[in-house]
Amino acid sequence: MYAPERQQEILRLARDGGRVDVVSLAEEFQVTAETIRRDLKALDRAGLLRRVHGGAIPAGRLDFEPDLAERETTAADEKDRIAKAALAEVPAEGTMILDAGSTVARLASALPPEAALTVVTHSLPIAARLADHPGIQLHLVGGRVRHRTRAAVDAWALRAYSEIRADVVLLAANGFSAEHGLTTPDLAEAAVKRAAVASARRVVLLADSSKHGQEHFARFGGLGDVDLLITDSGLSPEDATAIERDGTEVVRA
Repeated sequence: MYAPERQQEILRLARDGGRVDVVSLAEEFQVTAETIRRDLKALDRAGLLRRVHGGAIPAGRLDFEPDLAERETTAADEKDRIAKAALAEVPAEGTMILDAGSTVARLASALPPEAALTVVTHSLPIAARLADHPGIQLHLVGGRVRHRTRAAVDAWALRAYSEIRADVVLLAANGFSAEHGLTTPDLAEAAVKRAAVASARRVVLLADSSKHGQEHFARFGGLGDVDLLITDSGLSPEDATAIERDGTEVVRA
């Protein structure tokens, strides 16, 4: 089978199943995993598929949401640099909201032992990381827990955020752009993110550069709502300048 024929079949499988993975495709077509990765890269460049960790999804699927394990391993080095840079935004004292997200979770793990803060989060993984921190007063926001993200959502969570005022929120997003703002696949999670933003005096978005230009189903704000974007050097200087033109400071870690 020639490469164009194989790529056409890969595209059909992705559209039929919603996703393809490298290992299964290599077995099906009796080629190496590296050959499949080249095929997926070619289809991604053509705008027909979108690469994700371990495989690809059809382009334009706005409802795709990776699970926690996949989030943790995707762009790991970039997320570590972003989390390290974000430590400068942690107040010496006061109150901080930590949104549900793998980069924000890295920040939580990196908080120094001497940190003395009140932390509010609706993320079970983040709460678990901070539960034994000696200097943190931890408040866990309740609600229905989404299995895919281990984040609390719905009325209880919204009500909790409406009753507090924090110094800063460290925010996560699945996609961000000047055109489409801040987006995530799930409406319930978008509502909680919106409430967290409204509850904070300062908004800091932690998002790796692969999320720039991504658009998902549920919009929860615009870049104008963000005081500071901390991303990685994969965001071009030109894109960073365009974002700053609208009033959002950009740090490329």
